[in-house]
Amino acid sequence: MKLLNRSAFVVLPKQPFVDWTNGLDVDADGLHQHLSLDEQRREGTVYLIDEVVSEHDFAQYLERCWQSIFQNELSAWDELGDLWPPTVDFDIFQQWFDVYPQIMAIDLSEKPMLLAQLEGV
Repeated sequence: MKLLNRSAFVVLPKQPFVDWTNGLDVDADGLHQHLSLDEQRREGTVYLIDEVVSEHDFAQYLERCWQSIFQNELSAWDELGDLWPPTVDFDIFQQWFDVYPQIMAIDLSEKPMLLAQLEGV
């Protein structure tokens, strides 16, 4: 077990995001399935950030990185961005996602951590 020098945001979708994903066409591979809010919230996304110690630090960090988080969440459903909402701003982000700050990140794996740079992030 290793304590990482990171804090994190756990991001879970809200109903407007689910409505948007369910409005997308289902592709031939069946990747864009119609899912309920509960189904989509079963798996959130964890975004590691620099280690922080206060709510104020979390708020400042979220101000700096909400766009990257939003774009990543949208890209998971529409890679090209053709069907993204016309307005992508912080108010819409807050309407579409719950963000839960986590102070500590602990790695329980015995395997080495691998890093892979994501496109556009």
